[in-house]
Amino acid sequence: MAEPSTVARPYAAALFEVSTPADDAQLVAQLDALAALAADPQLRQFAASPKANDGQVIDLITGLAGADLSPKLRNLLAAVVENGRLVILPEIAEQFRLLVNQRAGAAEAVIASAFPLDAAESAHLVQVLEKRFGRKLKAQVQVDPSLIGGVCVTVGDEVLDTSVRARLERMRVALTY
Repeated sequence: MAEPSTVARPYAAALFEVSTPADDAQLVAQLDALAALAADPQLRQFAASPKANDGQVIDLITGLAGADLSPKLRNLLAAVVENGRLVILPEIAEQFRLLVNQRAGAAEAVIASAFPLDAAESAHLVQVLEKRFGRKLKAQVQVDPSLIGGVCVTVGDEVLDTSVRARLERMRVALTY
């Protein structure tokens, strides 16, 4: 069986091709909501039931998502459900978000800090990291006490780990070899 990201990529690319920068934010938010619904075990069980047809599944999801669901997402949802790919909707949302960020010249960043950061510290850190990574960052800050001190930043597949825990690990490796 193919990887979920491989199966999700064409769906995300198709949605991206029909979207415009003006409606990216709305589509990302609505697609995230659909992905959260698709991740619900009860909804998946209903969708997998032989008693439920595709139209019922689509109607249920669009009803739960709300009346303001974009026609583009309604079409995507119909294609996903009709092809039995409801379980990959969260991956489609992730792939679409990556494409939208590429178009905007941005990337999502996860900043793990040993201690809570106030707004000024976060803003300064993001400003420094944007220079370091050479693109606009949409940062999400998390607290991870196991870092002991410092931060660990993940941007896509790049990791910048300046935590005390990482430094101690590097010292341990250097001393044992």
